[in-house]
Amino acid sequence: MSTKEQKLAAFGRLLDVMDTLREKCPWDRKQTFESLRPNTIEETFELCDALIKQDTNEICKELGDVLLHVVFYAKIGSEQGDFDIADICNKLCDKLIFRHPHVYGEAEAQSAGEVSLLWEQVKQKEKDGNKTVLSGVPQSLPSLIKAYRIQDKARNVGFDWQKREDVWDKVHEEIDELRVELEKDDLEHSTDEFGDLLFSLINASRLYGINPDNALERTNRKFISRFTYVEERAKEQGRDIKDLTLAEMDALWNEAKQGE
Repeated sequence: MSTKEQKLAAFGRLLDVMDTLREKCPWDRKQTFESLRPNTIEETFELCDALIKQDTNEICKELGDVLLHVVFYAKIGSEQGDFDIADICNKLCDKLIFRHPHVYGEAEAQSAGEVSLLWEQVKQKEKDGNKTVLSGVPQSLPSLIKAYRIQDKARNVGFDWQKREDVWDKVHEEIDELRVELEKDDLEHSTDEFGDLLFSLINASRLYGINPDNALERTNRKFISRFTYVEERAKEQGRDIKDLTLAEMDALWNEAKQGE
């Protein structure tokens, strides 16, 4: 692995490359905060894909792409006189030190759970910090991840089930309420109740230590793999998947499951 000096040199090289690109490349020169934003979102999702695959070479590559965007934003910020990469690093270091009084101060935290509780308490005290417990949850987060973060932050201040198994009563309650609205054919209230059911299921996943986004993504990939198998087997038979009966699809689906 690299020494600290080599790491600093590599980061300095990246800053030099960014300076050169911003000066000499027409595409890099015309970029703004707003024009880069969609690319940043895409790069973040590509990193997520690599993390799910646990492909270390791909993770390294995608981390580089995300880092490029951080450096790019820093360069634009410095040109506008608002901030530069040193400001970003120093603000981050100051925040991390402030939020870890059990490391840099006299507070005590012996477990990850105690650290999480302390983290939320400290965030409420810091300058320019979150004014309320849930204000730090980004509004633009995907709904499933947002629900998990909302629940996790509420937990950090003690708002949670005393016994995790009690959550199943809530899940069943929400299922019953959804059925009532569905039977009425009331789309508006059914949508509300379906959201409540999903929220309670996400709560259950959190209480049992399951990340719901990871769990759903596993199922997505599993479905894609099995459905693709069905489609390919149909082609081998000289048929279109639309021409298969449901029973034939089920038989091929079970083949796919057995082959996993």
